[in-house]
Amino acid sequence: MSDQDSTNRSVISSEVEIIGTVKTSGSIQIEGRVEGEILSEGDVFLGKSGSVKGNLRVNSVSVAGTVQGNIVAKDRIELKSTARLLGDLKAKRLAVEDGVTFVGKSEVNPTGQPIKIDEAGEAKPQSSGQGQQGQQGQQGGQQQGNQGRNK
Repeated sequence: MSDQDSTNRSVISSEVEIIGTVKTSGSIQIEGRVEGEILSEGDVFLGKSGSVKGNLRVNSVSVAGTVQGNIVAKDRIELKSTARLLGDLKAKRLAVEDGVTFVGKSEVNPTGQPIKIDEAGEAKPQSSGQGQQGQQGQQGGQQQGNQGRNK
């Protein structure tokens, strides 16, 4: 997300409010309000005065404003110190500045490969040829009988 492409960036200024889906093949800067989904093959820049109420599916995004929805980025999500994200995020890379408000779940995986958490709590790449070990009932020794309790 370089400033190099700022000349080719569409801008939604602070006086603009859009209700509906915003779809672009390029980069976009949002300083106004969007109520709906944002789909961008390029980079999205959400300024301090910008707010989005809806999901974002983007290449990369830099958030300084407010998002009420989920963000899925093919590459990178950057949350600036003034950012407020109320929703989940998923990306290959994540940068978070001090002061961010983030309420949700995050999935950050640079490889993009599925990750499996083993019983010891360790994350390991999941391979398609690996079989799963069956978990036998953990009830052995936990039989509760009231047969010997005659009063």
